[in-house]
Amino acid sequence: MQIGKRPWITFFSQSGQAIYNIKTFFNRQPDAIITNRQDDGGLFYPLKDDKDKGKLNWITLPKNPTVKDYKKVLKKFKNPVITLNGYLRIIPEEICKKYEIYNLHPGLITEYPELKGKDPQKRAIEAKHRHIGCVIHRVTPIVDDGEILMSNAIDTAVLNGDEKRMYANLNSLAYVMWYDFFNNFKKYEYRRNRKSN
Repeated sequence: MQIGKRPWITFFSQSGQAIYNIKTFFNRQPDAIITNRQDDGGLFYPLKDDKDKGKLNWITLPKNPTVKDYKKVLKKFKNPVITLNGYLRIIPEEICKKYEIYNLHPGLITEYPELKGKDPQKRAIEAKHRHIGCVIHRVTPIVDDGEILMSNAIDTAVLNGDEKRMYANLNSLAYVMWYDFFNNFKKYEYRRNRKSN
């Protein structure tokens, strides 16, 4: 994992499985896992187990966090690398400008811009797109609109219309892309002039 000693902060709203798989693969615990989930229902069991055993720096935000909420939790970390792993909230502009934030979007918006937003996999499959895929992009306050750093696609013809295989392949593709992102982070890293508040 090429982020070195920089803190790795991850946000999520869904099951947290992606976070668990990334941390296990790289044998590196996130410095903080931040969620707006208000309960553990549907939480990926191994991640829940780590949480219950106190192995994680787990931070719960309100369901609809404010700029003040984000500032409060992030001010503890110097120059963090922040990833969104199934986080279902728009990050406020002030936070996007101050921090280095990356998101994996499971829709091939390089080819099909209409797949920005919610449930892109489902919409791509329903539309019978020739390709399905994912992108990793920098986060802005506009949904799935930041600079795309990498994209990867699967030709749906080889999957013979099998939706279950399409979802499984997209899931695998996402992990391969996070692996590449973290393993080659220096290529994607960028610096900003950060002004103190």
